[in-house]
Amino acid sequence: MTPPRTLILGATGAVGGRLAGLLVERGAEVTGLVRTRDQEKSLEDRGIRSILGDLSTLTIDDLAAAFVGQDVVVYSAGSNGGDRDVTDAIDGDGVDRAATAAERAGVRRFVLVSVMPESWRERDLEDDVEYYFAVKKRAEVALTGRDLDWLILRPSLLTDDEGRGRISLGPAQLHRSISREDVAATLAEIVHQPGLRRRILEVDQGETPIVEAVRGNVPD
Repeated sequence: MTPPRTLILGATGAVGGRLAGLLVERGAEVTGLVRTRDQEKSLEDRGIRSILGDLSTLTIDDLAAAFVGQDVVVYSAGSNGGDRDVTDAIDGDGVDRAATAAERAGVRRFVLVSVMPESWRERDLEDDVEYYFAVKKRAEVALTGRDLDWLILRPSLLTDDEGRGRISLGPAQLHRSISREDVAATLAEIVHQPGLRRRILEVDQGETPIVEAVRGNVPD
């Protein structure tokens, strides 16, 4: 199978950056959206094509032009629950505009990195963080109503630990923790499984090898 041409929104982030590297290692043509010339050079030094622009201000037409010719769009950008205007722009409106752009550009596959609804429920959350979760949920609901081959991945608490290469993946998982490295590896395998579509999957640390876990969720 020819490696899928993949565009990553959030390619300079902790998960998106790792994903980009893994896809390049597997021979895929990878493009990342960046905001600065320094980020642009950093990606290109790693063999990753780049497009210069700010996700919060690019128009749907701008995004659609960038998406033309891609096989998959991976949306791994996120605000992490800060200022509400940023949350709206990145976690809400940004997802909606990117999905619309994918439809216009003829890109069927759209992978969204979201968040488990149970995240941080043991804590007394600030209003802005609660708002963040609400926006993420609305973005999921809107995406599932589109005529795209969407896939929503909800990781548990992200850590910078070394990846184990083993996960638990399915429609419902416990909320514990998982390394960003393992999430990126899970996404890389999802990108290479075109039959995995129109599903919401949660991922946590586990004992199943990543390739086996992902393929086990592909419909027969």
